[in-house]
Amino acid sequence: MTPVNIDQYNQYMKTDDWLSAKDALAALGIKRQSLYAYVSRGLLRATPDPDDPRKSLYARHDVNALEARKRRPRGRAEVAAGAIAWGDPVLESGISTVRDGQLYFGAERAIDLAETARLEDVAAKHWNVLVRFEANTPSTIPDSANAKARGFSYLAEAASDAPATLGRTVEALAKADAFTLLSGFADAMIGGHYQGAIHARLATHWRLDERQGDLVRRALVLLSDHELNPSTFAVRVAASTGTSLAAAALAGYATLNGPKHGDASTSALAFMREAMSAGDVAHLVGKYAAQGVYTMGFSHNLYPEGDPRAANLLQALSTPDRLSEVISETARITGHAPNIDAALSVLTISLDLPDDAPFCLFAIARMAGWLGHAMEQVTSGQLIRPRATFVPRQAAV
Repeated sequence: MTPVNIDQYNQYMKTDDWLSAKDALAALGIKRQSLYAYVSRGLLRATPDPDDPRKSLYARHDVNALEARKRRPRGRAEVAAGAIAWGDPVLESGISTVRDGQLYFGAERAIDLAETARLEDVAAKHWNVLVRFEANTPSTIPDSANAKARGFSYLAEAASDAPATLGRTVEALAKADAFTLLSGFADAMIGGHYQGAIHARLATHWRLDERQGDLVRRALVLLSDHELNPSTFAVRVAASTGTSLAAAALAGYATLNGPKHGDASTSALAFMREAMSAGDVAHLVGKYAAQGVYTMGFSHNLYPEGDPRAANLLQALSTPDRLSEVISETARITGHAPNIDAALSVLTISLDLPDDAPFCLFAIARMAGWLGHAMEQVTSGQLIRPRATFVPRQAAV
């Protein structure tokens, strides 16, 4: 990498080629959430303000280009097609966002909260309630040896007779429904009742020591929410109809099970285990890369410079030398940094956890975010009902 010439940089920053957030927002006529989304998608360059590193400046050229694009009339079909895949946010949310290469929970970076917070703490933050989660309400554990199946059974049973959300306050939903769902779902995924915070229950079940249990706590916090990912969007669609929190969470859980989403951790773990014993990592990378580098736990569209969640968790781990070599070699060959799935794979192997541990951690943690998004959607009073663009299909022969 070419060293930065500080004098040239400072001189460049003194020109009028950069706008403050206030000026950029005014020029584009958008809210901050959309501004940060433009940055995360690479449509708008941002740089730290030399006078206040806590703030960012935005490239005037990019702002002008975006403003011109907004003025250009577009058909409904073009708008829909451009927004449905990694597009502009279609919903406003105060729960989490990705900007400047970092994941934020509200105004705080996820990696900062991960230093000391519990999943229960960030759940209350996501839900915007002051009530502190403490109770471990006993729930029925579904009779299955498979954690995924227990998750489906628990949520389906809970949804079968749960009350609708319409007309209820966030505080009422949190106290009466959300806390019980988060705790009960965790127990169902674990497959038993244990005392204490959720990370402590997992540590007891997996027979981990205090340091290892703290790594589990860190992972849960980092995974607790991530903007409008597919499962969270599914939750919000369901919640917008006024259905119960349990039913909305079930929609999210079903979506999480897809190999392009939460179950991507399964293929990442398989790659990592195979790579540990492979003599030629490059050959193995070629084998997996045919299905996409994401299947190996590398790359992320929102983090061109690397997933900060993965970096934070990997730094906290005492990664075995061979795993470190695999990560470094894979990153070198592919040009992509490890994402959170790779970090969960390293955590699983390092702590000798069962193969379903990454998915269990992902699902339990994300339940906190799902419930927050469901309650936020309910309070908005909006029904999510997009339109379809009709495209004639070739008749079946």
